[in-house]
Amino acid sequence: MSFAERISFGGEDDRPSLRRRLLGLSVGLVYLVFPVAEIVTGAITGVRAVWAGAVLAAFVVLFLATVVSARSFLERGRWTYPLLALTTAVGVTGALVFGGSFLSMPVYSVVLCGFTLPAAAALLAMLANLGLLVGGGLLHHSSPETIIILGLQVVTLGVLFISVRNTRGLTVKLHRAQGEVARLAATEERLRIARDLHDLLGHSLSLIALKSELAGRLAEGAPEVQREVRDIESVARKALSEVREAVTGYRRRGLVEELDNARSVLAAAGVRARVQVSGTPLPEPVEGLLAWAVREGTTNVVRHARAGRCEIKVTYEDGLAVLEVADDGRGKEPVLMGSGLSGLNERAVEAGGAMAAGPGPRGFRLRVEVPA
Repeated sequence: MSFAERISFGGEDDRPSLRRRLLGLSVGLVYLVFPVAEIVTGAITGVRAVWAGAVLAAFVVLFLATVVSARSFLERGRWTYPLLALTTAVGVTGALVFGGSFLSMPVYSVVLCGFTLPAAAALLAMLANLGLLVGGGLLHHSSPETIIILGLQVVTLGVLFISVRNTRGLTVKLHRAQGEVARLAATEERLRIARDLHDLLGHSLSLIALKSELAGRLAEGAPEVQREVRDIESVARKALSEVREAVTGYRRRGLVEELDNARSVLAAAGVRARVQVSGTPLPEPVEGLLAWAVREGTTNVVRHARAGRCEIKVTYEDGLAVLEVADDGRGKEPVLMGSGLSGLNERAVEAGGAMAAGPGPRGFRLRVEVPA
């Protein structure tokens, strides 16, 4: 890892270490030394000093908690937005109640919004904090220079960190796209090898087996010759079977190919498809199982569901891969576990997971969970 990557907020993925995230977003907190100085030097005294210290401490804790709650630069956690709202509220309270150096607290809120919210929402938050900062400055009779400087910081840092987050997101998407291109190239190469094996070696072995069978018929009067010819035929047919097995393995489609195929099949059947994928790429054994599940689930929707809509959702988080295929068709009818679903259930259990198939919220739902 280069020095630039070490001091940045993350590397090529969108899940940098917690330590680096905290370090990156907390460096600017050093400027809160000025509000602390107002309390220590006696610029704020008595009960107001106690409340000012409490507000400042709460703001720092909430700021860091908001940073920690986010799962990545592109994915928010369950508590990210509530914590962001609390952090912003505490920062605004400090600026409006205490003024002075506490007017810098909305600046930190804007930085946090820039890293957390979508661009449009972050811009609105920046304008709102700018208005509150100006209002707090006028309320406490701060100098025009102070209000202008802090206002410029809100605008410039807000735009800067919105751009940083957008750039970071584009970088992550670019690396994912590069990985997908590599996967597709590998898949295409496997298909080429499979085609060559089938067309060249498969044809030759089939011809050897056929010629051996004919030679055996011509050598009916020579048992030893017949025995050797039958051995040749047996070896040829065994080799042909192994080649076909290898070709089948090379031609096995991955999850991405099966999802693309599912879209095409459902569209051809008049079913509106919606596919959601998050957390990929998956480990290869898990991907193979989920690819089979997508194929089986799609087949059931087309053959039995009489559905108008189908949603396929694949998630991979905390070492657990989950696939859901849900439709709005005849889900209330009795579920018959055919050979496809039974085989899928057996493979899921062998992999340490589970499969559930039955009525869903609107129709039929197939759910497969597999630990990585």
